[in-house]
Amino acid sequence: MAKKATRRRGAAADRGSKRTTIDDVAALSGLTKGTVSRALNGYPDISPPTRVKVEKAARILDYSPLSQAQAIKTGIVRSIGFVLQTYAHDAHRPFLASFLSALSETATDEGWTLTLATSDSDDGTIRTLEWLVKERKADGFILPRTLTRDPRIDFLRGEDVPFVLFGRTSDSTGCAWYDILGELAMEGAVQRLFGLGHRRIAFVNGGINFHYSRLRLRGYREGLGKCGIRFDEALVRSGVLTAPEGAAAARSLLSLRSPPTAFVFAVDSAALGLYRLAEGLGLTIGKEISVVSYDGIPEGALVRPPLTTYSVDRKKAGARLAKLLINRIRGESPENLREFERAVLVERESDGSVTLDSEQLAARLRQAVLRQPSKKEKN
Repeated sequence: MAKKATRRRGAAADRGSKRTTIDDVAALSGLTKGTVSRALNGYPDISPPTRVKVEKAARILDYSPLSQAQAIKTGIVRSIGFVLQTYAHDAHRPFLASFLSALSETATDEGWTLTLATSDSDDGTIRTLEWLVKERKADGFILPRTLTRDPRIDFLRGEDVPFVLFGRTSDSTGCAWYDILGELAMEGAVQRLFGLGHRRIAFVNGGINFHYSRLRLRGYREGLGKCGIRFDEALVRSGVLTAPEGAAAARSLLSLRSPPTAFVFAVDSAALGLYRLAEGLGLTIGKEISVVSYDGIPEGALVRPPLTTYSVDRKKAGARLAKLLINRIRGESPENLREFERAVLVERESDGSVTLDSEQLAARLRQAVLRQPSKKEKN
């Protein structure tokens, strides 16, 4: 350590008050200025030994490039962009803080920054992206909550601006992504409930425009097929995102002549509506009816009985998305930047063995008399 410090002081003394430049790093490392620039900016065509050599020379000389000059030369401002859609049903969830924190921390570790903007509508999101691109506020963008047909993707493709999806979409051309295999979670939920004796298993899906809804419906159907259960369209409800919507969907399903004894929800927040409905009908979740959901929101652990759900590590997602986007900006092919993760089952008490079959449950419900939604359910 003493020798390194001496070398640094000696190099600084030799330079006097003159600011170290990239030419100095190139001279010390014995490489061209172009190679040094590409190494310091993380370009993938630079070999690891060359990158180490350049970084060592930069440390000795205490070299740090002027960000403004670097941006002019490379066209890169070293910032990743994220537009927070404040109008989304879960925009202010607690997990958002850990997600954004991971984005920022990973960017900082790479010597980059996070540019965060907000939007209150779909059209506003496009306008915000247009402004950020025009003003060169970010080199690329992370797009969450991807749609099957997503105008954000169309815009960024048209502008040749790098992006990474938190999710998937119908047209994967030019798309890099990090995504959770929600379809496998739905498949696993059906098989879990089947193993507990359930044969009438309903599926309550999320927003119809989100691409995850197509994937999770596919997983539900795959699960039924593996259990030897015929798919029944009557047991599916879609476009359900909130607790009141979840209560309404569950009420509709329990009103069937042959009601389901178990539910798979694509979204935890909607599953909470089943709890409100069940309480009003005198049904105990985990006994007379069962439910398995997806998301892992904190509220799921607080209801009674606690909600069995598939949880997503959003902190890890934020870190990986930031890294993938930086690599994409540096020139890596989007086809090489596609990662998948599995959701983790959190076993709690909302799913249990069958105590009432469909006919017995229907009789029980007739006695309870399916009433109009209460004020509590509406809220």
